[in-house]
Amino acid sequence: LSLGGETVTPQQLLGLELNPRAAALAELVLWIGYLQWHIRTRGNNAVAEPVVHDYGNIQTRDAVLAWSSVEPAYDAQGKLLTRWDGETKKPHPATGLPVPDETASVPEWKYQQARQADWPLADFIVGNPPFIGAASMRAALGDGYVQALRTVWPEVPESADFVMYWWSRAASLVASGKTRRFGLITTNSLRQTFNRRVVQAAMDGHNPLAPAGSVALVFAIADHPWVDAANGAAVRIAMTVGIRANDAAAWSHDDELAWSRDADPAWGVRGRLLTVTQEQTGEFGEVAVTLADRLGEIHADLNIGANTASAVSLQANENLSNRGVQLIGNGFIVTPEEAASLGFGDDPAMESVIRDYRNGRDLTGVPRNVKVIDAFGLSADELRTRHPAVFQRLLERVKPERDAKGTSKDGAGYAKLWWLHGKPRQEMRKQLSGLPRYVATVETAKHRTFQFLDASILPDNKLIAFALADAFHLGVLSSRLHVDWSLAAGSWLGVGNDPVYVKSRCFETFPFPDEDTGLTPELRERTAALAEQIDAHRKRVLAPDSPATGSSAPAHTPRSSR
Repeated sequence: LSLGGETVTPQQLLGLELNPRAAALAELVLWIGYLQWHIRTRGNNAVAEPVVHDYGNIQTRDAVLAWSSVEPAYDAQGKLLTRWDGETKKPHPATGLPVPDETASVPEWKYQQARQADWPLADFIVGNPPFIGAASMRAALGDGYVQALRTVWPEVPESADFVMYWWSRAASLVASGKTRRFGLITTNSLRQTFNRRVVQAAMDGHNPLAPAGSVALVFAIADHPWVDAANGAAVRIAMTVGIRANDAAAWSHDDELAWSRDADPAWGVRGRLLTVTQEQTGEFGEVAVTLADRLGEIHADLNIGANTASAVSLQANENLSNRGVQLIGNGFIVTPEEAASLGFGDDPAMESVIRDYRNGRDLTGVPRNVKVIDAFGLSADELRTRHPAVFQRLLERVKPERDAKGTSKDGAGYAKLWWLHGKPRQEMRKQLSGLPRYVATVETAKHRTFQFLDASILPDNKLIAFALADAFHLGVLSSRLHVDWSLAAGSWLGVGNDPVYVKSRCFETFPFPDEDTGLTPELRERTAALAEQIDAHRKRVLAPDSPATGSSAPAHTPRSSR
């Protein structure tokens, strides 16, 4: 929006939209809104002919990536590169289960002379960019597009969501003084570690696109219900408004930012943070919310108060935590009966290849009692020679799915090493080596709990494993102090707005008590004893034959110990 003189018209509203139909609808909506305002303020007679003009202000093009041409992508042997369309499946010839149909493919593209897309100069920027997570970008946009995007946007981490490219560009224009203010709607994953790095860099003045300026947040809603227009799905969104922090004139005399007038630029801009305290779903899916209002400096994690986002990792906590394995293939999981048919129980050597397995639901409810095939450390030939039945199962149940994904950059390695887990977590295995047990917690859960798992159990990707066997450490992690810290330092995710335990923010920055902080041998021993009791009690309650659950009872989610 650029204000020209005293007259405001749709001619001053510029836009970028990739979908031509959406671009036409957006321009029509602008005209409808303008005419309604014009008639209310000046009457019907004030509308001149023609009523609507074709200014062409909304350009139909990509907002973050520009290129000179798009060509089919070929490999070194001249073969056209394709990828699975991500949707079409077929029944497996042996199991009858649906597996990706490798014949349903779409071509990959190569973007020539790719570069960052330019935005038209404007005083204010508002937008609702696409909600595509980092892990889904290649499937949704294609390898060629994502590779070109990440190459020309080195300031945005590859682990960041798609929306952060819009956030980075808007913040750089504001920080450089070319734009007065921006306001964007994003997913609430904006607060997660990898996305938050983009926000923190802009607030610290480390954005290479605007090296001389920084951004301050003057308005934010960290978590708000939303219905995705694309598919009608309920999601959670965040709203942020940013201005140039080191230009006091940009905010201290702005009537719309009156709450910041008394702030001192030396310590930061006072912002307005709204928090949803109550939600009520209406008859047609609409959600009425009640908001709480707070004033203060808004940090990169969209909080006011203690700046937990600035906490640094401690050397004492390095190399002690990691996420569990990521299978990339359901065929690795076997029931006890399937494990027995593969030789488990008869061949002692099978215990190193078929292991007990736990995921998030196993920890928060009644364990499923499943096992997992773990061929880590074996080549395909070694697995076929030593355990032919296991090899055959993976060949039938895992390899087709891996092959379907093999044409993409991310999937190429998975297809080549199809008998191994997609993320085998070598670092975690080294950390847990030699320990009789370890501590685990569910990465995303409503209630933060910690418990011991036997070293024979392999943790899933949705678990955080801690190389700690001492019950004292379990007691400290289960304490109210650590749980509250993890809620403040971690992230929030999903429709249920569940807390996410980010190990780099929640664990690696948390100082454990020692003698210098008043920890006595007696207190340490009592903490360990209580932790053992709590852990044993939780396991009794969640056992399949427990009177509190029963084999058919719904899973109970215990609250963390206090």
